[in-house]
Amino acid sequence: MPTGKVRFYDAEKGFGFLSKDGTDDEVFVRAAALPAGVTALKRGQRVEFGVVDGKRGEQALSVKLLEAPVSLSKAQRKPADTMAVIVEDLIKMLDGIGNGYRHGRHPDSSHAAKTAAVLRAVADELEL
Repeated sequence: MPTGKVRFYDAEKGFGFLSKDGTDDEVFVRAAALPAGVTALKRGQRVEFGVVDGKRGEQALSVKLLEAPVSLSKAQRKPADTMAVIVEDLIKMLDGIGNGYRHGRHPDSSHAAKTAAVLRAVADELEL
């Protein structure tokens, strides 16, 4: 069975194209050729597939995924050691705000805005 990469796939339309390894040939692929439970392919994903000649060229049959698609969110995550420093700084910022509240003071607007921005950034990292 030939192997290759996903060149293009449109999940809405249910078709795409694969490129065979070692050639510039494109192979048409329909959603029906995907493995059970797979609804879409991602560009660059490695696959193995059978080929049959169709009216407009080669078509893929029984596509098998050779590797899981790369998670874009995990690829964009900050390293754990960087996040440890950010979280420690955030704790210090919140501790300072907490001490101010204990003494009946609200934080000034510029300090509050900076703390809120750091909180949002950390929350975004946690959700990835």
